[in-house]
This record gives sequence, C-alpha cells and structure tokens, in this order.
Amino acid sequence: MDAHRAAEAAARVSYGRLLAFLAAPSRDVTAAEDALCDALRLALETWPLNGVPQNPDAWLLTTARRRLIDKVRHERVRSGATEGLKLMVDNDETFGERLPDKRLELLFACTHPAIDPSVRTALMLQTVLGIDAARIASAFLVSAGTMGQRLVRAKTKIRDAGIAFEIPDRAELPARVESVLDAIYACYGMGWEITPAAETGNRDLVDEAMWLARLVVELLPQEPEAKGLLALMLHCEARRPARRFNGRFVPLSEQDTRLWSRPMMVEAERLLSAAAPMRRVGRFQLEAAIQSAHAERARSGRVDWSAIEQLYRGLVALAPSVGARLGQAAALAETDGAARALALIDEISPALVAAHQPYWALRADLLRRLGRTAEAREAYERSLGLTKDAAVREFLMAQCLPATKDGARDCSR
Repeated sequence: MDAHRAAEAAARVSYGRLLAFLAAPSRDVTAAEDALCDALRLALETWPLNGVPQNPDAWLLTTARRRLIDKVRHERVRSGATEGLKLMVDNDETFGERLPDKRLELLFACTHPAIDPSVRTALMLQTVLGIDAARIASAFLVSAGTMGQRLVRAKTKIRDAGIAFEIPDRAELPARVESVLDAIYACYGMGWEITPAAETGNRDLVDEAMWLARLVVELLPQEPEAKGLLALMLHCEARRPARRFNGRFVPLSEQDTRLWSRPMMVEAERLLSAAAPMRRVGRFQLEAAIQSAHAERARSGRVDWSAIEQLYRGLVALAPSVGARLGQAAALAETDGAARALALIDEISPALVAAHQPYWALRADLLRRLGRTAEAREAYERSLGLTKDAAVREFLMAQCLPATKDGARDCSR
C-alpha cells in the first residue's frame, strides 16, 4: 500500500481508538491529540522512505506515547500521569496488536456532569470519532471559531477536573447514556449522506457509529434505548443499496424492496422485541418503530401510514425536533391530505427551518399537491439551493412544475 494512503487510512480508522487510549492515564485530551498529530506527521515523513510498518497502529501508538512522555518530563507536571505513561512503554511493538479499546470510556468521560451539556455531543464527535471542528460547527450551525473555543474549554475541564475514563456507576448511567447515544447517532447522521466525492470518509463514520452502538448494547444490555438506536441504524442501513440506482436518488416510497437487506431488518426487529418488555420507551425506540413500519412494505407491499403518523405523534410529544415534526407532516399528508400537513409545518418557527433542506423539499411537495404552482416552484428553488448532492438535486429538479408552455421544467428562473 502507498505510504501516504496507509497513514491516512490509519488516521481515519484508528484515530479515536488511539486517542482514547493515549488520553486515559493523564486525562489530557489536548496533549494526546497533539502527540497523535505529531506521530501522524512523522509517519507521513518516514513511511515513504522506510516503508509502511507491519502494524501501523502500533507504530503510531508507540511514537505518540513517547511524545507524551517527553512532554510531561519537560514540563515536570502531573507526576502521576508520568508514571502511568511510563507503564505504557513496555512491549511497545506488540502491545498495539491487543490495544484495549477505550473509546466507550472516553465517550462517558465527555458526558461527565462537569462538562457543559451543550458541548458534549460535539466533544465526543471530535475526540472519539476524529471529526474536525469545522465540520462539527457546520452541523451545529455555529462558526468554526466558536465551536473550537467550546471544545478547548471542555478538554481543559476534563484535564483539570481529573475526570476519569470509565463506565459510570449504574446509578449514573440513565443521565449519561443519553448523551452517548446522541453522539453516536450524530456520527451516523454525518455519514448517512454518501456522495461519490466523500464516500470513503462517510462510510467510515457509519461503520464507527454502528460499531459503537453495538458496543453500548453489549455492555449495557438493560438499556432499551441502546437497542433502539442500533435497530434504527440497522433499518436505515438495510435500505442503503436501494437509495441509489445508476447514480439516481431513489426516495423511500419508490425503492425496490428486493434490494433491502433481510438480515439487517431481522436483527433490527429482534432488538426492538428485546427492548419492548423493559417498558421504557424513548426517542430511538420510536424512531426505530417508524422505520420498522416502513420495512413492512417488504413483506406486505403496503405502508400503514396511519400507524406511522401515530408513532410520529408520540415522537413529537417526547422529542419535538424539526425532523420529527416533518416526518409527522409527511405521514399526515398520506392519511389526511396535503392541506393538513402544510398547516402542521406552518407551525414551525421560520428561524428553525430557514436553512433546513428537508423542510423546503417537503413544503414544495405539499404545495405541488395542492396546485399552488408558483409557491411550490419557489420552495423547490430553496430546497435546491440547500443541497450539494447532485443526485438529490436532479431528483428535485424532476419534481418541479412546468414553467413554460412546452412543458419544460425550470427551477432556476
């Protein structure tokens, strides 16, 4: 493998695992990040000359640990951390093969009560999953500078407060596992929209999210929302092969169910069945149940929109996000008509949806159904301007109403 590609692959796949292990003894996430970045930079300099090591992860771990030890020795602070780091030097080259995965512990460290709740998800996305601050800032609709400052303050809190990297006591779990699941789902959401230009990196985010969700289910078998989250992602992943056909975007209602993964859907249903007897219904279980109702089309050939609308109603009552309200409106359009659905989304604050592409796509479709041509075309234009996915843009263009007498479709005016 090319040395540069090998270094990039190691950084992409193993960043969170290496960072969590490096930061655990000292609780200094920033120092661990600096050391790992130094190791990656050295890899880019030396691997092309000396060849890719047999175990790239072990090489990066060894190099980063030595950087950390040198830094602590130089500063002559936190002697306890120095001793802990010294212990990690033994068996340098072979230890990477059995490197303990401490990502889950780091996730829970980021949910400590001392960490501002508003930054917990962003902190987990960066430290555990290696997502850069600029991309996180874009997802949270804030500037990169603002997000960077928040993340620095949170990492400083972990270090100065000596927050341990460990699974909390069972009594603390209900309050903290929700933040962990939110971060895993946010990671999955960032990897959900795969475009040809970003397929590799996004696919890695999906794989990481699925792996972490399975780990939470395994370690917390009595947590129904963990099962719900994994079931939700499995149902969504089951349909991935059907979402694109010859490069064309295919909406859920038009997908060929023969392309859906039966094993994934079966596993998802098994998880939902295991969560139900626990009688602690939460957001992820409801969202998974909605996807389960859509999956029924693979068996019966029909969709129970009434059941889906009721599930969305429960989801909105429990977690009234913009996405949940749009989902309820889309289902309502199938049961009670576009007018009722449009009235429902008109209740959403304009400030929340000004730059929300799914809102404008749904609004355009509802206006089209109602025959409000000019308004529909304007909404389609807004939706087109908010998507970078060429296949989705092509799909939306095809939905635009005729703008000329010869029937040509035009959303650009």
